[in-house]
Amino acid sequence: MTRTHPDGTAQEGQHVSTEPTPATVPAGIPVVEASTTGPRLDQPQVILITGMSGAGRTRAAAVLEDLGWYVVDNLPAQMLVHLVGMLTSGNAGGRAQRLAAVIDVRGAEFFGSLDAAIDEVQASGVDLRVLFLDASDEALVRRFEQVRRPHPLQGEGRVLDAIAEERRLLTRVRERADVVLDTSDTAPQELARTVRALAHGNGPDVMRISIVSFGFKYGVPVDADHVVDVRFLANPFWISELRHLSGRDEPVREYVMGLPGAQTFVDRYVSALEPAIEGYLHEDKHYLTIAVGCTGGKHRSVVIADALAARLRGLGQLVSVGARDLGKE
Repeated sequence: MTRTHPDGTAQEGQHVSTEPTPATVPAGIPVVEASTTGPRLDQPQVILITGMSGAGRTRAAAVLEDLGWYVVDNLPAQMLVHLVGMLTSGNAGGRAQRLAAVIDVRGAEFFGSLDAAIDEVQASGVDLRVLFLDASDEALVRRFEQVRRPHPLQGEGRVLDAIAEERRLLTRVRERADVVLDTSDTAPQELARTVRALAHGNGPDVMRISIVSFGFKYGVPVDADHVVDVRFLANPFWISELRHLSGRDEPVREYVMGLPGAQTFVDRYVSALEPAIEGYLHEDKHYLTIAVGCTGGKHRSVVIADALAARLRGLGQLVSVGARDLGKE
């Protein structure tokens, strides 16, 4: 019995198959199935984030960026019209059709033209919503003391004087805001939920799930939140007709999913995940990595990973699938 290594040498121990290696899985290249690209929007969406310094503008922008919005921080007010014009030109990709711009008093003399910029964008018919973040003077002073940074308008004066001046400058934009959120006593998770609701409208909150198959003999993925061991299923490696194939091939899929317990496991695991996903979303966790492992990461784990992805997509979750160790053998 001999075994042929990639360098062409042979060793005693296993029979060498004369069948050609299928070209569907190039050696050394992991197979990755990208998540489905979302449809282009009929109308670009723009959220203008503004408000008091220290009230949570950075946190709000980060939430939208995690949702796939194109976020620009500290944008001069005059540039808002030009940036929105790029969205409506027809050359922007799907991600750039959702724009979040943070415009505030850091723009100094440029901030004064924000009111006119909002008028011009709204007159063009673009879906523009203004989110104004506010907080009490006491809360803002406390936050600036915690981060040990000066207020943008403070100069050589007191922080309370800078806050009062900022409120005066923001009076007009606060009056025309679509959403005014006081974050004085708001937890970061609650702020994130409010921003997501503004971004989604009445749409459901979803989890972004990455499912990766792997081989235990190559190590468990270090970024896994959940690790699933499917080595309880019979190994197709020991069936000569399936050994050279992978979990991406239909004969292997049919064999693995036809094994006792395979479909039951997928169904029950997804059912167990549903309350966990709800809890994650409530706790502002929107990314989940599930690692599905078998011995070599070639057969069983690939099939089960794809089956889990199909079920989770059916529940409305955003799922991508990768096969980390496929092609290593």
